[in-house]
Amino acid sequence: MNVAQISNNLLEIFYMMIGLYMGITMIFTLKDRNHKTRIGTALFWGILTVIFIFGKLIPSEVIGASIIVIAILSATKQINVGTIKQLDETFTNLKAKQLGLKIFIPSLSIAIIAMLIATFTNFSGTVAIGISATVTIVLTFVITKAKPMEYIEDSSRMYQTMGSFTILPQLLASLGVLFTVAGVGNKISSIISGIVPSGNILVGVVAYCLGMAIFTMIMGNAFAAFSVITVGVGVPFVFSQGGNPVVCSLLALTAGYCGTLLTPMAANFNMLPSTLLELKDKNAVIKAQAPVAVVLLLIHIFLMYTLGF
Repeated sequence: MNVAQISNNLLEIFYMMIGLYMGITMIFTLKDRNHKTRIGTALFWGILTVIFIFGKLIPSEVIGASIIVIAILSATKQINVGTIKQLDETFTNLKAKQLGLKIFIPSLSIAIIAMLIATFTNFSGTVAIGISATVTIVLTFVITKAKPMEYIEDSSRMYQTMGSFTILPQLLASLGVLFTVAGVGNKISSIISGIVPSGNILVGVVAYCLGMAIFTMIMGNAFAAFSVITVGVGVPFVFSQGGNPVVCSLLALTAGYCGTLLTPMAANFNMLPSTLLELKDKNAVIKAQAPVAVVLLLIHIFLMYTLGF
């Protein structure tokens, strides 16, 4: 068995693990008799459980129909948070004092272990993150002396709090693929060609960076926007004028991240923190990030113009 096969098998295992967590959340929801939309919410988590565990065996048409059901449940507000076991603040504060700075070891370990695996092995970045997360879970148990049930309850609490935001990254990535296949990039290119004067490098660079930021704001995912904007703007208005594909592509992608800081569509970055922190203003994170995002976008335009040519 080669590295690619091992990597794919590990990825399937990680998807199954995520599915099991969602299945546990479904069980907690069904047991919650005070949940106002118990059936709808349980159905949402049940569908995701089946998709994540058995998705490779299920026909794509069935998966698509399941996603439509999820969309209907979300649109009719059937996916809600139930009765969640609240943490004992006295206990958590005491535990935090006992652990001190060691409490940050698991969080830092995820990034460090993933980086080492991605650097020194041929595993994909996704698999590296999955391995590091699994190792970190074990490390967390060792450091905190937590009970397995506490871990299960906290996992369910996190998933319930996230709700439909849980699958937004996957849906947005799929949207990017659909846009590419549908030829949206070529359509954007034809529209931009009537606006951007040919032969003007600066205008092409501005269009590429702004296009990445704006399209990322619409789609909520810079990776999904990248293929569309690169085909529609990057290739005809930057690369064809002598732009270095490596330098300009990297800067375009990170310019897209500037858009990520400005959109509620990037729910896992911008809306979820507001929800978890129970902020009254759900856009508080975006408002705090906006000035930095605009400055960074201007810097990207400057860097692409000066370093990319």
